[in-house]
Amino acid sequence: MIVDCHTHIWQSPEQLGQLELGDAPRAQGRQFRALPASKSPWRDIPAADPDHHWAESSLVDKSIVLGFKSKYLQAEIPNAYVAQYVHRFPQKLIGFAGIDPTERSALDELRSAREDLQLRGVTLSPANQDFHPTDSRAMRLYEEAQRLDMPILIHPVGQFAEQSKLEFARPYLFDEVVRTFPTLRIIFAQLGHPWLDETICLLGKHANVFADVSGLLSRPWQAYNALVSAHQAQVIDKLLFGSDFPYTSVSDCIEAVYSINQFAQGTNLPVVPREALRGIVERDALALLGLS
Repeated sequence: MIVDCHTHIWQSPEQLGQLELGDAPRAQGRQFRALPASKSPWRDIPAADPDHHWAESSLVDKSIVLGFKSKYLQAEIPNAYVAQYVHRFPQKLIGFAGIDPTERSALDELRSAREDLQLRGVTLSPANQDFHPTDSRAMRLYEEAQRLDMPILIHPVGQFAEQSKLEFARPYLFDEVVRTFPTLRIIFAQLGHPWLDETICLLGKHANVFADVSGLLSRPWQAYNALVSAHQAQVIDKLLFGSDFPYTSVSDCIEAVYSINQFAQGTNLPVVPREALRGIVERDALALLGLS
């Protein structure tokens, strides 16, 4: 089974506000152009409409579709929009709600996302939503997500969003969160980029902490070093596959995983066993995340 744990959809680039969810697009395909209020010159935004997403998801068995909401960066990919799409193909798609812990309605929105919209997890980003990971408002949200058995995906700091707050993005800041809510499943997207070593430490320390490799695979040398480190720390079985659609494609990401040892050819550099690489691509992430 191949589970893509990290994909996005949106109706238009305006829904991203000042947010940048991934690297500048490289793949061919339909594209929008937009000029966010905080940035110049124009940036390319890849198409992420449901039809485009569905075509790409043909290469995997299951796909997690992420909503997102940030009052701070004026971004919202509506939960209802995500739910409407995933309910068209429930055999393959799983939706995660975008909840902003800084809003008074956050807990009500979380309950509604689970009970009314049937979304299965939550997308948060402290750096892009302007909250410290142990903010009391966020702690109440974690508690409710744990009660509802909804895993939380932590999106890293935006690549180019000037207003994103790096001081809230460090993975180690979640150590207290995980100690407080030990049964809450947490996934660090992009292996917590750029603090990969902190994420690897948390993977070894806590049973219910995982990380996806989305985004990382577009930076091959960094990806090689990260996977070697995860293997040497004996936590590579906590890594989940993610394509970061629409910024990269499933096929390119799978090829990148299996090609990761090319840097070691003809050298004394360490390699990652192929079976461990296969585990990243074919891991039953739904069982690990309680989504089976």
